[in-house]
Amino acid sequence: MKIKTHPLQLFSEWFQEEMTLTKVQIPSAVCLSTNGIDGFPNARFVSFKELRNDTFIITGPLNSRKGVEIESNANVALTFWWTETERQIRIQGVATKISEQLADNYFNERDAYSQAVSLICEQGKEIDNLELLEKQVAERVAEKTKITRPKNWGGFGITPIRIEFMEFKKNRFHDRKHYQKDNDTWILNQIQP
Repeated sequence: MKIKTHPLQLFSEWFQEEMTLTKVQIPSAVCLSTNGIDGFPNARFVSFKELRNDTFIITGPLNSRKGVEIESNANVALTFWWTETERQIRIQGVATKISEQLADNYFNERDAYSQAVSLICEQGKEIDNLELLEKQVAERVAEKTKITRPKNWGGFGITPIRIEFMEFKKNRFHDRKHYQKDNDTWILNQIQP
């Protein structure tokens, strides 16, 4: 089917529309799914940073479960659900680490508390005393000195190979458009609700 709108342009249009209308606290949340090292799929919500150079950027600890799983298998999926516009976007793609400079830029945009959490906490690891860890974070923030990005904190750019756009309809006859990348060309197919 002939493409009227490039899928990444359509994503940007839908994203901007939702950001204008949304009332949710974290409007950029996206579900990241990875292939678990134990054979089970894993899904969790992360913060979508931006669409940059045709990749979807996410950040976080590289030594977390998601980082380890991406390192083991770079094939991932993103799922956006937008309440205000009742739209869903599903993306399958390949994740690659972002540059150190870009990771520094994203880290420096974080507030001091978020930076301290990233510096002190080992995301996903078991802990006996959460209050002690919270105290360590608060003490680090109180120092009011620059927090440098830890080496285990970075991000991934997800290069899409498939994108499905779905607009929900009250009559359940949802409008679904599926884009598949074939070399450098996007192929569009309308799919059934």
